[in-house]
Amino acid sequence: MTLTTTAVLVPLLPFLGAVAGLLLGRRAPGFVRPLAVLPTLAAAALAVSVAIRQGTGPATDVATQLTPTGSIPIDLALHLDGFAVLIAVVVGIVASCVQLYSTGYLRDDPRYASYAALVSLFTSAMLLVVYTGDLMLLLVGWEVMGICSYFLVGHYWETEAARSASLKAFLVTKLGDVPFLFGIFALAADAGTFRITGILGTVTDGGLDHPTLIALLLLAGVAGKSAQFPLHTWLPDAMAGPTPVSALIHAATMVAAGIYVVARLLPVFAASAAALVVMAVMAAITMVGSGLAALAQDDIKRVLAYSTVGQLGYMLGALAVGDRGAAVFHLISHGAFKALLFLGAGVIIHAAGTNSLAAMSRMSGLARRIPDAYWTVTVALLALAAIPPFAGFFSKEAVLGAAEHTAIGAAHGIPGAAGWTVLVSGLLTALLTAAYATRLWLLAFRGKGVEAPDHGPQPVVMNAVLWVLFAPTVALGLAAPLLPDWFDGRSLAPTLTTSVLGTGIALVGGLVTYAAWRHTTALAARTPIGAVVTDPDASPGLAEETAIATHAPVYGSVAGAPDPADPGRLLLGPLQPHAAVGFHLDAVYSALFVRPVRAAATLVRFLDREVVDTYVRGAGTAPRWLGAAVRRAQTGNVQTYLAALLAGSLVLAVAAVLVATGTGA
Repeated sequence: MTLTTTAVLVPLLPFLGAVAGLLLGRRAPGFVRPLAVLPTLAAAALAVSVAIRQGTGPATDVATQLTPTGSIPIDLALHLDGFAVLIAVVVGIVASCVQLYSTGYLRDDPRYASYAALVSLFTSAMLLVVYTGDLMLLLVGWEVMGICSYFLVGHYWETEAARSASLKAFLVTKLGDVPFLFGIFALAADAGTFRITGILGTVTDGGLDHPTLIALLLLAGVAGKSAQFPLHTWLPDAMAGPTPVSALIHAATMVAAGIYVVARLLPVFAASAAALVVMAVMAAITMVGSGLAALAQDDIKRVLAYSTVGQLGYMLGALAVGDRGAAVFHLISHGAFKALLFLGAGVIIHAAGTNSLAAMSRMSGLARRIPDAYWTVTVALLALAAIPPFAGFFSKEAVLGAAEHTAIGAAHGIPGAAGWTVLVSGLLTALLTAAYATRLWLLAFRGKGVEAPDHGPQPVVMNAVLWVLFAPTVALGLAAPLLPDWFDGRSLAPTLTTSVLGTGIALVGGLVTYAAWRHTTALAARTPIGAVVTDPDASPGLAEETAIATHAPVYGSVAGAPDPADPGRLLLGPLQPHAAVGFHLDAVYSALFVRPVRAAATLVRFLDREVVDTYVRGAGTAPRWLGAAVRRAQTGNVQTYLAALLAGSLVLAVAAVLVATGTGA
């Protein structure tokens, strides 16, 4: 097959698998798992083939006009370069791991067929975004991912949390998609094409008339899709969906799409210094705020969700200082260790036997019961904390090195303020990341809660997938010297200054958290908070529902009592309750948007019922009364009709005489 044909099959195979899964899911249940796994595995293999064949050579561009539009044409365009082919490999591998993992994780789920089909469609949409060379086709994949996330986050629709989370994810991302759509239209109007290569050529020639406006409109959509401040609040709540879905969204699709679009169109953003500064500030607030919030969460998946928000902030920060190689390198590295973290969290949840959100303060004795998850998650947390020699160290240092390069004024055309903003916030976030990663490890694997009953061995496929993702988590950093040839040629090697600062700060964060944990554990031992009881307020199925430990009890401390052994409370102090609820951003949105909209809706309903409907009812009442009066006159009596006719004639005669008399006078 030609390179073009192979590349077309990469997104097409998961799409066909999704269609077949939806059509045959109930009629032929035996085909559900093969239709879920095999097309995705084949797409991953073909993506690897495309990457090898494309290599570091010139970009491959193929296009044919989809339909004449009368103005700006829409093309079926394929664009393959180093960025696209490597990200497609990550998407294919992570999606394959998720599909394999789900065969064990959701083996008893009655809606597995539709779930697997939606995961395949999700994968196909992301691959379309990665490979396409036309913004309108990219928009198709962008929106398909949005609707897939709505259905997958709401997979456990029996629970209020899942329904609310899916609706919130859909609405918040759509809030960003509206300006994103206008940004695409404005960009195409200035460039005269939707083709990405044509747009970048226009930027090079200085042909964009409104670069700042276009960049900010596009950035709004990226903030929604990639969960950046202030549109990040949907991502932690989306943890109400199945854990494999969380792994897919956080590691390879959805949130990665926004970063990829900025990387693909970076010259558009670089044409506006103001847009770069806005990106840097957005990334800084996102990084630091999410780090503080992660340190205050008790549910393991919400910690990882806020972690994803922070790591996406690093990627956006790298783009703000003009280094898309560092951004995409961290995107690839993060895809490996974050998928491992979420799938490992699924094993932890299964072992903890909760049918509620997996509160880390309630866990105990898990390290010896799930050794595969223990060792792989430990290494993934080290990668997250950017401890050498794991993948996260190399990719995060590439970001910090790019920020340092810009801060000292060595990056041409990039504002130094953007560099300093990203560098300082990135170092502070490194401290917070190491702190919440250490806290997660201590509470999950060294916790002093009540040990849950043994629910039997984990499915072999779940543990096998963890070891598959373990390999790139450990070794991907070694690819740093090779990646510049695939990207823009800029070195991704760690610099001495940021390496020493970043690693030192991370070690300080981990050691301080460990010391706080020892202190709070000793304090809890001296001051017991009471017997362990079942939490009566736990809502069943918020995270994992019937497929995992159905109706298992929820273990925890005294209902409503804070856990004194949580080092996050000691480290955050009075900031902890505010960080635990995301610094009340949802409350701010409720006050600024939700309540005014509801009040306006109430007013409209009142005006509709009491004003508009009054006129409508009045318009109907008058003819009804007239009809009733006329109906009463229709008695059917001939004598009555003759009498009325005679009376009317006399009245007319009298009137005529009076008129004649008046005229004669």
